[in-house]
Amino acid sequence: MTVLDRVDKALGAVQSLCIFVASIALVVLVVTFGWLVFGRYVLNVTPTWVEQLSLLLICYIVFLGAAAGVRTNTHLGVTVFRDMLPFVLQKVIIVIIDLIIATFGFLTVLSCWGWVSFGWDSFIPMLGIPESFRSAAVTIFGGLIFLFAGARALSRVLTFSSWSPEDPLASEHT
Repeated sequence: MTVLDRVDKALGAVQSLCIFVASIALVVLVVTFGWLVFGRYVLNVTPTWVEQLSLLLICYIVFLGAAAGVRTNTHLGVTVFRDMLPFVLQKVIIVIIDLIIATFGFLTVLSCWGWVSFGWDSFIPMLGIPESFRSAAVTIFGGLIFLFAGARALSRVLTFSSWSPEDPLASEHT
């Protein structure tokens, strides 16, 4: 097993963890909304904390799911123009796109870290936890995108000469 295979396996485990945490958050979201409906219509006492918890959970569900989508290369992409180019240029463009996505993730971490640092002194109403927990979701998302796309770009650069047009890994995922 090569180093690239080990890194790919480790990143696969991180991606699986992202999906697992997002799935648990989704289950908690559904259960809390069930509690909201029960409290409002059966007990006649609306649990006001559900809305704030829902907003927080949605942040983690969306951003962890999106990061996992970057890892599996299932994010939105238009490849019609790239696919019309000669294969060598396609390979170059694929690496450039990975580097752009990794740069986006890095810049997201840089810009959102200030929000995380700033938000420790203000609290989410009705939950009593720092506002930074919301910003942390975006910061984690940026870090994961940087990690996933950066590792994929590095892997593609290191294996650039061995790609073949029939190789599905060449254009979709390494």
